[in-house]
Amino acid sequence: MKKIVYIIISILLALPSFSQKRKVQHYPYADHRLYHFGFHVGLHTQDLILTNNGNPTPGGETWFAEIPNYSPGFSVGVIGDLFLNPYMNLRLTPTIHFGDKTVYFKELTSEEEIKTGIRSNYLSIPLDLKISSMRLNNYRPYIIGGVYGAIDLGRKKGHHLLLKPIDYGFEFGFGCNIYMPFNYILAPEIKFKFGLADILEKNRNDLNNETDKIFTDALSKATTRMIILTFHFE
Repeated sequence: MKKIVYIIISILLALPSFSQKRKVQHYPYADHRLYHFGFHVGLHTQDLILTNNGNPTPGGETWFAEIPNYSPGFSVGVIGDLFLNPYMNLRLTPTIHFGDKTVYFKELTSEEEIKTGIRSNYLSIPLDLKISSMRLNNYRPYIIGGVYGAIDLGRKKGHHLLLKPIDYGFEFGFGCNIYMPFNYILAPEIKFKFGLADILEKNRNDLNNETDKIFTDALSKATTRMIILTFHFE
């Protein structure tokens, strides 16, 4: 992911010198619309920041949890954009993120390892402020940031870990509008989401086996993180 961020930053820095060679502007009045709509698709990775408490079980076992690897997920959503001034736009981008996480529990003494998968399909509704630079012929870099609320549509009971359905947090990112010849904007964007809520469900009445509660009891907190690479069509 660090390489992807480096490549995108390098491209954004190189755009001014590249754009000076081009004179024809595509879609010249695109940024003067009071409001407009679009859609976006992309990839993401889901993460959980797990806080282990180190408390032993009644049997003397001590379990620790981590997510060592990340699996790519798919994101799709719509865009609603409101013009505020020549450099600022207010954006509402309801998005569904289809993905999962694999949590590994390891016992401290015996080194026994248990793997559990958590599928989370988040309906996220971010409200962002988009701040753009001056247009450089057919390119316009921008930064974006705001807050979001999310609902987990893929939540299923009975697993070793159960997450609460409601989450919220803040996000920020950057991207670049590319004005295409056929009167539309293509905008690659990378965004980082940081959950603020503790989404670890501690009330596990859904478990039939009481011994499975040791995994929930081994944690004191869980918060979400997400990195998203999307392509906007406006």
